[in-house]
Amino acid sequence: MKIKFADRIKVIEETKIEQSLRIIEEHPEIISLGAGEPDFPAPPNVVKSAENFLEKGYTHYSPLQGRHELREELVKKLKRDNGINSNSDRIIITCGSKEAILLSILTMLNPREEAIVPDPGYVAYRPIVELIGGISKPLPLKESDCFEIHPDVLRKLITKKTKVLVINTPSNPTGTVLSKNVLEEIADIAVDKNLTIISDEAYEKLTYDGSKHISIGSFNGMDEKVITIQSFSKTYAMCGFRVGYAVADERIIKEMKEFKVCTTLSAPTFSQLAGIEALKNSSSYTKTMLKEYDRRRKMIVKRLNKIHGISCTNPKGAFYAFPNIRSFKMSSGKLADFLLKKAKVVTIPGTEFGKYGEGYLRLSYATAYEKIEQALDRIENSLTKL
Repeated sequence: MKIKFADRIKVIEETKIEQSLRIIEEHPEIISLGAGEPDFPAPPNVVKSAENFLEKGYTHYSPLQGRHELREELVKKLKRDNGINSNSDRIIITCGSKEAILLSILTMLNPREEAIVPDPGYVAYRPIVELIGGISKPLPLKESDCFEIHPDVLRKLITKKTKVLVINTPSNPTGTVLSKNVLEEIADIAVDKNLTIISDEAYEKLTYDGSKHISIGSFNGMDEKVITIQSFSKTYAMCGFRVGYAVADERIIKEMKEFKVCTTLSAPTFSQLAGIEALKNSSSYTKTMLKEYDRRRKMIVKRLNKIHGISCTNPKGAFYAFPNIRSFKMSSGKLADFLLKKAKVVTIPGTEFGKYGEGYLRLSYATAYEKIEQALDRIENSLTKL
C-alpha cells in the first residue's frame, strides 16, 4: 500500500549534521569538528541539584509557562546581564531554545507571510518558517562585512508581506557578534516597518576579544517588538537538560503558552529547578569554559590560515570557525565528503546553513584541544594532495 505523506515532509531533508552523528557512532577513529554543543559536562553543582530534585520526586509536569521560581530568577538575570526589564509574566520556559523559536514563529507568522532569516544562519530557522506555511527570505551575510547584517540590504528585502525578522548574535555558524550600531539600525527598521524581531541569543556568554553581547530587547521602545530567546544549553553546558526561555510582551507570551499544549507541555521539572542553581552559582564554570574555548579558537584560526587554499576570519563569539574554501574549486559538500573520506574528519558544509554558506565549512572547536590539533593535521595533509 502506498503511504500518502503530507507535503511538508519535503521541507526538511536529512542533514550532514545528522549523518555526521551517525558516522561518529559507527567509526570511533573519525574526529568530529561538527559538534554543536559544549564538550564540557554540566557543572557538578547543577548535576547534584538535579539529582536532589529527582530524589525528592520532582518528576511530574510543570505549569505550561514554566516554574514560577525559575522565572523569578530569570527576571534578575535579564536585568543584570542583558539590561532587559521584565517580570515573570513576560517569560516562558521552553524545552530548549529551539522550542522557543518554534513557538515564536507559530505565534507571530501566518501562512504566506514572510520571515527574513540570516543566511548563512542556524539550520532550524528556514524549516520552521516553511513548515507552518510561511515564506523564508534569506538575508545575505557576506564575509566582506564580517558576516554582519547590512541594514541597507535588510531594508530592501522587506515587503508588505514581511512580518518577522530573525537575528542571531553571537551567530551560528559564523561567530559574528552584532555591533550596537547595527542593532540600533535594525531596531529603527523594525519600528518603521512594523516587524517583530526574534532575537536568538543562545551563545550570549561566549564572546571574545573584548566583544560585548548586546540584547536588542534592552533598547528603549522595543518591549513590544522583540522576542528575546536564550538558553541554558551553551552557557552552562546543559544541552541534555532541555531548558530554554523567551522574554517578550506579556500578550505574546500568553499566546506562546497556549501552543505549549500542542508541543511539550513543559520542560523537565527537575531541569528547571536545577537551572536556578546554574543561574545562582555557576558563573565561574562558564568563565572556565570560555577561557578554554578562547584558547582553542586562537589555535584553530591560526592553523586554518596556514593551510594553503584556506582563509578564516576571526570569530568573535560562539564556538565555530567558518573558513573560506572556495579556492579548491569544489562545493562545500564535496569538500566535506573528501575530508571525511581521506582525513577521517567531520566538518559541516556551509550550505547546511543556507545558500550563501556555499564556499565555506563550519568547524566546531567545542572539542578537546588535542583532538582539534590532530584533526587539523589530517586536514592539512589531505588537502596538500588536491
